[in-house]
Amino acid sequence: MKKYSEASAYKNERQSVVTIGTFDGVHIGHKTILKRVVETAQKENLDSVVLTFFPHPRMVLQQNSDIKLINTIEERTQLLEKTGLNHLVIHPFTHAFSRLTALEYVRDILVNSLKAKKIIIGYDHRFGRNRNADIEDLKEFGKEYNFQVEEISAKEIDDVAISSTKIRKALNEGDVETANSYLGYNFMISGEVVKGKALGRTINYPTANLKLKENYKLVPKNGVYVVQAIIEDEKFYGITSIGTNPTVRGTEKTIETYFLAFNKDLYGKEITIEFLKFIRDEETFESIELLRQEIQKDENFAKQYLKRG
Repeated sequence: MKKYSEASAYKNERQSVVTIGTFDGVHIGHKTILKRVVETAQKENLDSVVLTFFPHPRMVLQQNSDIKLINTIEERTQLLEKTGLNHLVIHPFTHAFSRLTALEYVRDILVNSLKAKKIIIGYDHRFGRNRNADIEDLKEFGKEYNFQVEEISAKEIDDVAISSTKIRKALNEGDVETANSYLGYNFMISGEVVKGKALGRTINYPTANLKLKENYKLVPKNGVYVVQAIIEDEKFYGITSIGTNPTVRGTEKTIETYFLAFNKDLYGKEITIEFLKFIRDEETFESIELLRQEIQKDENFAKQYLKRG
């Protein structure tokens, strides 16, 4: 899959099948649509293209929006690459872009830049300045610019929308198993391991303190989880605590992972943690010893859970 940082960078003379969307999560609902795009391209001897946008439109148009995304743009790219697409165009969403008329958007982006011969899009797709054009307008432009429009049904669109909503809701409730079932893969977070307060070392539970690069990345609700990570090409399991460490009067939110069978130095390394199972809510304990005992219970729970497969 070839990647482009804007539509004008796409320099391919072959005509294409294009679909358009945010594709946050690249979940099972999205994959149904993406599979159709890839198969249509193969059948009709065209190239398959996804046009997506970054930043998310709400980040630009609603300055006070605290939107959290299921994927970072890097994760979204990696997941889209696995679908068999030929091309991914990540077009910058700016105020200027949002002011393009429907005609300018279709003519300059979809036709002249992306060489669209077929556009597969939802029945509720809106585009152009103030989102004032819809799929019927797109079909009229298709007659003028010689491309076809294939409409994705209301049911399929609802499946996609419901999946995204349910995924975010599940993660905000700590229900990572439900989120994973809709995603079709394990929800993940990535970041650099940085030095923390080293409290874990004092109770024989040294942790890797993860610092996320992106403030827009959705983080599951505070609590303790069973997780897995690939470190130096090996899979390691652990327990991750998300929260403020209230037992020691912490105030900053941290993401700390204790790995069950790994004791190498991870400081400065980039790692990805995948969430498997929620264990418990964050709690405040009356002493460090009681905290240590609870972490031991968490460890035992994780080992039993992993043993069950």
